[in-house]
Amino acid sequence: QVQLVESGGGLVQAGGSQRLSCVISGRTSSDFAMGWFRQAPGKEREFVAAIGRYGDMTVYAEFVKGRFTISRDNAKNTVYLQMNSLKPEDTAVYYCAGSSLRTWYLRRTKEESYAYWGQGTQVTVSS
Repeated sequence: QVQLVESGGGLVQAGGSQRLSCVISGRTSSDFAMGWFRQAPGKEREFVAAIGRYGDMTVYAEFVKGRFTISRDNAKNTVYLQMNSLKPEDTAVYYCAGSSLRTWYLRRTKEESYAYWGQGTQVTVSS
């Protein structure tokens, strides 16, 4: 049974940094391309960043380019989201998601490409 568990959320001041982690268990982490999504109160869940099985093919939403970095360490079965220069509008529940699709890269920013989801971790950025 595949499980994704996020951690690292919390309260941070605007301009600050935070690193989220997502631990993959139940299968070899390199079986999955991974993504981060977020959902702010009253809004739909949106794509943040994604990464291929071996750390390649990264892609970012425009609103996080230059501020967020996605990475992974398959030896630790962990995917990271380093968030810098945080803004109040980054406040949201952040979810990691995993895809075993071989065609993941064709729709890697879409939720439907990901079959496995974590429970989410809250990030709150104060002004």
